[in-house]
Amino acid sequence: MTQDIWRLVTPQYDDFDLLFAQFEQAPVYSFFQTQHRLSQAIERFIQIQGFSRVLLINAPDNSIYRSLIQEQIQNKQPQVPVIRTETLDMPVLFGQIKADENGQVITQTSGLLEQAHNGYLIVSANLLLTNPRCWSQLKSALLGENISPINCDKRSLLSSLPHQSYNIKLIIVGDRHQLGDIDFLDADIHAGLCLFSELELDIKIDHSSIPLYLGYLRWIVERYHLPLLTKEAIEAVMTAGARYTEDQHYAPLCLMWHRALLEEAAIESQGNIIEQSHVIQVVESRYYRSSYLPERALDDILDGQVIIETQGQQVGQVNGLTVIDVAGHPISYGEPARISCVIHFGDGDIADVERKVELGGNLHAKGMMIMQAFVSSALDLDVPLPFSASVVFEQSYSEVDGDSASLAELCSLVSALSEYPIDQQIAVTGAVDQFGRVQAVGGLNEKIEGFYRVCQHQGFTGQQGVILPKSNLKHLALHPQVVESIKNGQFSIWPVSTVDEAIPILMSKPFRGDDDESVISKIADRIAYFEKNIQPHGLLERIKNWFV
Repeated sequence: MTQDIWRLVTPQYDDFDLLFAQFEQAPVYSFFQTQHRLSQAIERFIQIQGFSRVLLINAPDNSIYRSLIQEQIQNKQPQVPVIRTETLDMPVLFGQIKADENGQVITQTSGLLEQAHNGYLIVSANLLLTNPRCWSQLKSALLGENISPINCDKRSLLSSLPHQSYNIKLIIVGDRHQLGDIDFLDADIHAGLCLFSELELDIKIDHSSIPLYLGYLRWIVERYHLPLLTKEAIEAVMTAGARYTEDQHYAPLCLMWHRALLEEAAIESQGNIIEQSHVIQVVESRYYRSSYLPERALDDILDGQVIIETQGQQVGQVNGLTVIDVAGHPISYGEPARISCVIHFGDGDIADVERKVELGGNLHAKGMMIMQAFVSSALDLDVPLPFSASVVFEQSYSEVDGDSASLAELCSLVSALSEYPIDQQIAVTGAVDQFGRVQAVGGLNEKIEGFYRVCQHQGFTGQQGVILPKSNLKHLALHPQVVESIKNGQFSIWPVSTVDEAIPILMSKPFRGDDDESVISKIADRIAYFEKNIQPHGLLERIKNWFV
């Protein structure tokens, strides 16, 4: 670990200081100037005059983005009708007709198809998903066939229905799940009838793209009449954005996210220039408003209701890290979890308790099996392991899924097998593959901060910290208080690439090697002792042991 590890756990934007300082003079770039793929798709959709009459856009399903799409088309074709609707009512789309008892038309209301004739109609994907039976009629209208209004009074029989054809292009906006459901409506959806594009909600930040992002920030400020930002405030916004995207090298393009953050920062600044402290205060206030559940979880640990040790050593016990998602709660939060392993003489079976009681998901089971395969390979045994083990998340009463605990589970297993204790001052997260490489996992910021808060309240020792995959460093945007503690040596981060790097940090012993003190050597000695002194020898003894 380098002395400047603290710089790796939060985004660094020093290279862009000059551009930040010139923010007020930065050229303005609209939202669609950040959307090259979608802009190209709309341009081509406008040019097409033949069969392809539908544009599917993968984007958040809300009116804000549909209105921006409407605005973009109107700017390119100001003389053409561009109709946007949020309705889920098909009669509003097709128009309605009402007749008297004799079947004569009394009233007829034109629909949105008529209003969008020779133009564009922009709808939510939910319009089709809510009314799948009407898709055939809408498809006919798009292909130029005659259709009729919807009879709004089913009791009256019309002697004849007026028919009309339309020249319309349809734009359907919805998220990926909604568009996936639309695929089932008609095999023609992706067979030439539709074009497809998507709205991009993040941008990779480098020297070529940072002017575009700053110009987009200027556009938001001007469009929604927000105060300008200082250089430090822009850094704070981008740091919050890196946490939102979970990548130091990306910034969000989500208009809703930016507006919500900057409008609240404008309140903090009382309408004056937004400074760094205002952005930080917004982030802190947001967390406070939604922190009841994480604070209650922390109280349970501090009260001893949930046992989490942050000092001392234990054999077969390690602090894993989890992310908690609760339905109806706006944020995820991190919480340490005590993972334990006990062993006994047996046939080599490693029991995943979570899986056996149906509290472990498929991904967790996969991680456990990969971990077991690596341990067996590292031991290089000619016969099955003569020990059985039981691995469990202690005091866990809900489903556990994902493979992010497989490194911690492996550490608890080899500790129980070798009888080397694990330092409880250290928490572990990461997935392992069958070759012992430590792979990236999600939710790192929340996981680290969850363990940090427990250490903070139970008392810092100066030796506490988190082992995490080296490949996850770029995903970190930790809270400033955590960064300061890392900088001051109160709390540590150990990025690792392999199991061989993680074990010495936790156990102060090498994982393998010629050294007799290595973890693998100690496990091999225990197996040899078992084989020599406990395992029954001779055919009769073995047969007798089978029936005991």
